[in-house]
Amino acid sequence: MLSIGALAQIGQVTHRMLRHWDSAGLLVPAQVDPFTGYRSYDPSQLERLHRIVALRQLGFGLDDIALILNRGIDAERLAGLLRARRAEVTDKHRLAEARLRDVERRLRLIDQENTVSTLEIVQKSLPTLRLAALTTVLTEQDEIPAVIGPMYGRIVPVLIDAGATLGPAIAQYDMSEDGMRLIAGFEYAGDVPSGLEDVVLPEVATAFCGVHLGAMDTIFESWQSLHGEIVARGYTPNGPIRELYLRSEPAPQSDWVTELQQPVAPV
Repeated sequence: MLSIGALAQIGQVTHRMLRHWDSAGLLVPAQVDPFTGYRSYDPSQLERLHRIVALRQLGFGLDDIALILNRGIDAERLAGLLRARRAEVTDKHRLAEARLRDVERRLRLIDQENTVSTLEIVQKSLPTLRLAALTTVLTEQDEIPAVIGPMYGRIVPVLIDAGATLGPAIAQYDMSEDGMRLIAGFEYAGDVPSGLEDVVLPEVATAFCGVHLGAMDTIFESWQSLHGEIVARGYTPNGPIRELYLRSEPAPQSDWVTELQQPVAPV
């Protein structure tokens, strides 16, 4: 018989892992001393240990390993599990390559310009949002500052009268041949009050986001930086932009915090 220490040394695993697999029913000791609780393993169990380790190295979870070892599995089912695992590994490899490219690109910028970007970009998904909102179409981008403030000035009292607790304001800007369609509103779960529109912003699988600090008169520069990063990382804009006003009025614009959200797709 092999002690837990001997089996752990031969199999190159930890005592803790062997105890965990015992609790999961994957590798139960051949004997357990009723007085000391010491576990002993039959040498033939080393083969099962190697199979568990091999399957773990392939990335299988304990449930799949238990299925393979305890119930048996046909070639078609095993092939399906391996294909699923291949897809997971491929995705992780693609993400690792993208991160490596980003690190190398930042190093080149530092080497060439001796500067560090002040706008940090993160990649994330955006959830579906239901808004109580107003919409309008602008012919020129310069009209935004004069229009968006009064839009929120009309929205806020209606929602407060309806008993709503207001979270961050949200705006979406969608360019088309007819101009820019502007949606301004707040996330809302109830029946949208009369005078406001019930608008649903769809889920976005992948977006690049950055945080603009301060006044709106410099937000265009932050958007330029964000779109430059999108191109540099091998993506392209893929949908209308959103702005999430995390801190806005009544605070002075110098203290405003705005998240810039741009849906993207790989080039």
